Amino acid sequence: MLRAIVFDFDGVIANSEPLHFAAFRDVLAGEGIALTEADYYARYLGYDDVGMFQAIGAARGGWAAAEIAGLVALKAVRLEELERHVSVLFPGAADAIRRAAAAVPIAIASGALGPEIRRVLERERLTTCFTCIVGAEDTPASKPAPDPYLLAVAQLGRTVADLRASECVALEDSPWGLLSAQAAGLRTVAVAQTYDKSALLADAVIGSIDELDISMLQRLCAD
Repeated sequence: MLRAIVFDFDGVIANSEPLHFAAFRDVLAGEGIALTEADYYARYLGYDDVGMFQAIGAARGGWAAAEIAGLVALKAVRLEELERHVSVLFPGAADAIRRAAAAVPIAIASGALGPEIRRVLERERLTTCFTCIVGAEDTPASKPAPDPYLLAVAQLGRTVADLRASECVALEDSPWGLLSAQAAGLRTVAVAQTYDKSALLADAVIGSIDELDISMLQRLCAD
């Protein structure tokens, strides 16, 4: 039985990866580091902000924790500037969220920071659709570790009695996100908006979030 749905955020709900890339690029340029779009999508997209700067810094001798915190803060400011006064939602995302929320409790498990997620959802008047939101700061390890999905299921379990991970479906756009959800025991649907379908190993694959079909998710959990 389908009892809950957990959405990734960037790449599934929000078409914000190009903005994240631009924010990282601009901040790193200030450090004398050139980040290409190809490198971002091939090597770094699966990281949260801290992990991203740690990975880039490791190849250059590393940054101290305080320096990384400062870079994360600069990136957050730049991202907000880039987002200002524009909708970053994928076409059909708002309707898909409302369809899902009308069927079962829904949550977000994301590598994005919670304030960034909530800022977008508030602007789109979608915050109240979600039972809980798990951001990068809420777990000790980020995707592909299972921690974000384990926490989302645990928080959903406060509303849905005796909820099991296998009764939840995760909607993900990246290989790292799918590994995270699968390790946590959720059924998975890949949304091929960032990567080609051939790169996404999931229980089912859809081309875009506006194709979300609740009856298909119900069938996945009935198997």
